[in-house]
Amino acid sequence: MMASPSGLSRREFLQASTGGGFTLGSLFGLGMDLRAAQAEVRHLKIAGGREVPSVCPYCAVGCGQLITVRQGKIVNIEGNPESPVSRGTLCPKGAATYQLAVNENRITNVKYRAPGATKWDDTKTLDWAMDRIAELTKQTRDATFQEFWETKDPDGKSVKKRVNHTLAIASLGGATMDNEWNYLQGKLMRALGVVAIENQARI
Repeated sequence: MMASPSGLSRREFLQASTGGGFTLGSLFGLGMDLRAAQAEVRHLKIAGGREVPSVCPYCAVGCGQLITVRQGKIVNIEGNPESPVSRGTLCPKGAATYQLAVNENRITNVKYRAPGATKWDDTKTLDWAMDRIAELTKQTRDATFQEFWETKDPDGKSVKKRVNHTLAIASLGGATMDNEWNYLQGKLMRALGVVAIENQARI
């Protein structure tokens, strides 16, 4: 049997691994429960922090999370064992939520590129961006709003129907939107006359 570069053959490795497994099992059998040590490590990581219950922002499942805040900053995010949805478990994306919230590469300012421009403008504020979105939405609606729609019935006669809609605006909701937000967005879009209303959770 060929030996590995480290000088340990496959048979010797398996024997050592089996022995290690029996040793670990013996430790548990002797009452040496490692869960206490794991709990201590977790305690040190979040010592002095305040835990805030929250919900994972990634999908519509709504897994519960515990966000630990210390001195106004997030120091840890993990599953909430009291959540009836996930019982403390998180998928790989949910387990990496801390990297989403606390990330030096995360964009925190408005980036605007004017028509024809080749570079992003970083000087705009969030208030300006929200006003700009509202302005463009109104311009588009005013330019494309139709009060009536003319079509023909099966006999070929012209029929004029009241539709009060615009086909130039579409709404795509996100899966993390709660029922209240979905309700308000649906009301807003229908009030504007938007016909194309969809949600990413269904797609």
